[in-house]
Amino acid sequence: MSDLKKMYSTLLGDSFPLEMRITLGEETLVYRKKTWAIPDEQGKLEERGLRYGENPDQEAALYELVNGNLILGDCQFIEPGRGLVSALREADMPQVGKHPGKINLTDVDNGLNILKYLMDTPAAVILKHNNPSGAALGANLSEAYSRANRADRIAAFGGAVVVNRPLDRATAELMAANYLEVVCAPDYEEGVLDILARRKNLRILRIAAIERLAAYEHTRFLDFKSLIDGGIIVQQSALNRIRTASDLLPATAHYKGQDYACLRQPSSQEVDDMLFGWAVEHGVTSNSVLFVKNGCTVGIGAGEQDRVGVAEIAVLKAQRNYADALCFDTFGLPYMEMATEVQQGQRDRGDQEQIDAQVQHDKAGLAGSVMISDAFFPFRDAADVGIRAGATAILQAGGSIRDFESIEACNQADPPVAMMFTGRRSFRH
Repeated sequence: MSDLKKMYSTLLGDSFPLEMRITLGEETLVYRKKTWAIPDEQGKLEERGLRYGENPDQEAALYELVNGNLILGDCQFIEPGRGLVSALREADMPQVGKHPGKINLTDVDNGLNILKYLMDTPAAVILKHNNPSGAALGANLSEAYSRANRADRIAAFGGAVVVNRPLDRATAELMAANYLEVVCAPDYEEGVLDILARRKNLRILRIAAIERLAAYEHTRFLDFKSLIDGGIIVQQSALNRIRTASDLLPATAHYKGQDYACLRQPSSQEVDDMLFGWAVEHGVTSNSVLFVKNGCTVGIGAGEQDRVGVAEIAVLKAQRNYADALCFDTFGLPYMEMATEVQQGQRDRGDQEQIDAQVQHDKAGLAGSVMISDAFFPFRDAADVGIRAGATAILQAGGSIRDFESIEACNQADPPVAMMFTGRRSFRH
């Protein structure tokens, strides 16, 4: 264990070159490796790149596009000078903490990937291992962050927070009360950095371009996947084309000579949640199912092999997270800590039963939620999971030969559940 701790505390050098060139046909993209002059423990400036990769024994490097402009087909990719995470300078890191590693920056990048569709309203995304644990809109930034944090207080521990408005003192106080790895905002109001500095190891990043993040909504980038044999799969990045109510398609199907259609149409709030949820879905590893309610994630299931299984996981996480938030509000401690005290005879079992009964009564906040699936339902079983949990509307890709089953599941619910199709999936691997 001591060796592992030493590995994590060791700042690795790396063997990557200062410049990288990628030539595709007649066009060459030039990338420059990012390093920063960062103080060591004695305050002496030392040139450093990424702390490490996904694990402490993996070298890693960050490169910024500095020359070239790639056009493939009808897609024009990001040009030099428009960098976000890759353009970070020392001045953009008001507090270095342990200085960023690969996972810190990819978490921030995925937060930006979600927020670029949510720029009209104050919003916050908390990420852990490149998946959102909570995402929310709010009347102001502190409300958005509080909702995102309460969506999964457990997973938010040690997470990265990305917000789309300058960070204010009220929000900073909430953040400083938690253990976070990274906070990223377009700017910081006066006094905010002093509040965040209470957490000495916190990495504080400023990306001013967040304020114009909506301009990146329709801009593609190249997505590389290296194979174990040295081969590379390259693809264009995904775009979210479900941005307004008019982009949603009615849930209809034709099967063995019979037409099927959903009896109930979604309310305006459910449509808003569909659009919000589909934006968040673009940052969730597939297979995924999530539940959203009033502009906030309620339960997120990510990266599972089967769709009904990931739907069940999303429900279970919603139940766990609701119990935890309720217990913290009522008794000032996490649910699992209270459960341990009950088990050890240090607390009345009635306290735990009170929380459990409230979770069941409230359906863990899932009543009235919208269920989002990143692809079609091959059978009705996943839809049934969401309907039993309390979802009143469903958004899925549609296109399954058995779409009629999911439509029937919605129509047979009491009361009937609304469902809409996107006509396109949102896989992310």
